[in-house]
Amino acid sequence: MSWLLQPALLVSLVTTALYALGARRRLRLVGAASSEWRWRGACFLAGVASIVLVLSPRYDPWADELLWAHMLQHIVLMSVAPPLIVLGAPWIPVWRGLPLSLRRPLARFAVGLPAVVRAGFRALRDPYVVFVLGSVDLAVWHLPALYDLTLRSSAVHYTEHASFVVLGLLFWLQVLDSPPLHPRLTALWRAVYATAGAATGWLLALVLALAPTPIYPAYASLAHRPGGISALGDQELAAGVMIGIGAIPFSIAVFVLIYQWLDEERPRRPRRRMSATA
Repeated sequence: MSWLLQPALLVSLVTTALYALGARRRLRLVGAASSEWRWRGACFLAGVASIVLVLSPRYDPWADELLWAHMLQHIVLMSVAPPLIVLGAPWIPVWRGLPLSLRRPLARFAVGLPAVVRAGFRALRDPYVVFVLGSVDLAVWHLPALYDLTLRSSAVHYTEHASFVVLGLLFWLQVLDSPPLHPRLTALWRAVYATAGAATGWLLALVLALAPTPIYPAYASLAHRPGGISALGDQELAAGVMIGIGAIPFSIAVFVLIYQWLDEERPRRPRRRMSATA
């Protein structure tokens, strides 16, 4: 059961428990849940379930033997689970799930943080800061030396997963509405932002696809791989997974945001006034 101690997985399970408690308390106050509250809850649970799936002992061993399976794991942690969780807007239910005796000191602690610390947290809501952090995080973890280290060290591997989920959440908070948090950018600029985020992954995928030899020694040195695929073929398939599957969440977001922008820009027809004799 040691796999349950992975930071990203452990936090996901604890957060789900708090969400359930907070949702229960909310239902006691307001009665029946609205349709929006229900579909947001379904999104949150789907996001957490996707994290559990790719970090479970059923799937994780594949990531140690196949580069494409490892890349799919990364895509889920960065680009599938985070937007679902953000759409789920779990922030208030999770907060209400905490006991009141813990919420009060946490609130006082947050208020009493030094100004420089509060400024640092505010910077994490800046879309440009988040974009740079996320892009650097993606590039650094896929350097061959560090990538191979994640396969040898559980602690490093868990840190990688946690950074993907956290920075993924911060990225998608700039793109999707997640009450009470709202993006600072307009719909059009959010579409541009999501496209730029997808492009960083495409650049990495092109490097993998065009490399004439295997980039990661840990995978190249394996004597056998499931299915008998070659190391170079595995690497090219990983590139295809990044470009193909990895682009799906971004494409959906861009399509919806452009539609919203066009709807906002559409001139509104003035309502016809009813005549007094009508």
